Amino acid sequence: MPIRYARSLTGRTRSAAANRHLGFTLAFVAGAINAGGFLAVQQYTSHMTGIVSAMADNIALGAYELVWGGLGAVLSFLLGAACSTVMINYSRRRHLHSEYALPLLLEALLLLCFGFLGTALAQITGLFVPLTVMLLCFIMGLQNALITKLSNAEIRTTHITGIITDIGIELGKLFYWNRTRGPDMARVMADRQRLRVLSLLALYFFLGGVIGALGFSYLGYIATVPLALLLVLLASVPALDDLLLLARRALRR
Repeated sequence: MPIRYARSLTGRTRSAAANRHLGFTLAFVAGAINAGGFLAVQQYTSHMTGIVSAMADNIALGAYELVWGGLGAVLSFLLGAACSTVMINYSRRRHLHSEYALPLLLEALLLLCFGFLGTALAQITGLFVPLTVMLLCFIMGLQNALITKLSNAEIRTTHITGIITDIGIELGKLFYWNRTRGPDMARVMADRQRLRVLSLLALYFFLGGVIGALGFSYLGYIATVPLALLLVLLASVPALDDLLLLARRALRR
C-alpha cells in the first residue's frame, strides 16, 4: 500500500474519497467480526437493536439472567464508543496525525487478544456475559464511533439497518415520477453517488461476513489475526508520523 494513500485513509486531513475507501474497508472488517464472531460466541455483537429487544422480551418472560447478559453487551458497546471518542478528542487537541489511527490500533490490539486468547477469555464471565462477547461489542462500538466522527455521521460500518434504509430512500427518489412540475416545486432527484457508496458499504459488509464466517469455521479464533494486521497496516503511517515528530522534538532538546 503506497504511503501517501495509507496516510490519506487514516490521517488527520480528510477527503470524501478517503472516507469512502476507509468506510469500505471497515465495513468488510465489521462484517467479518460480526458474522464470524457469531460462530465463536453465538451472538451478533454489533446488533444493539436486537440485543435491547431481546432484553425487553426476557424481562417479560422472567429470564432475568439473560437480561443482565444483554446489558453487559450494550454497556460494552457503549464503552467502546466512548473510548474511541476520548482518544480522538485527546489526539485532536494535541494536533496529532494519528487522531483516527489510534482507535484502529487499539481495535487491532483487541482483535489480536481475541485471536490468541479467545478460548481462555470465553471461560471468563464479565457482566453476566462471557468476556469474548464484551470484547467484540467493545470493538464494534469503538469502530462505529470512529467512522461516525471521521465522516460526520455520513458513513456507518458496523450495522446494516441504517444503510439499507438509506438505500431504500435513494431508490424511492430514483424511481419517483416527477409528473407535476412548477417553478415552486423542486424535482425529486436521487443522489446516485450516495446510492453507489451505500450499496458498496452493504456489499463489503456482506463479503466480510462470508469471509469471516468461513475463517471462524476453519480456523477458529485465530481468524481475527489477519483482520488485526489489516488495521495495523491502515493505521501505521499516521502513527509513525507522530513518532517521528516526537523524536525530532526530543533531539532538539
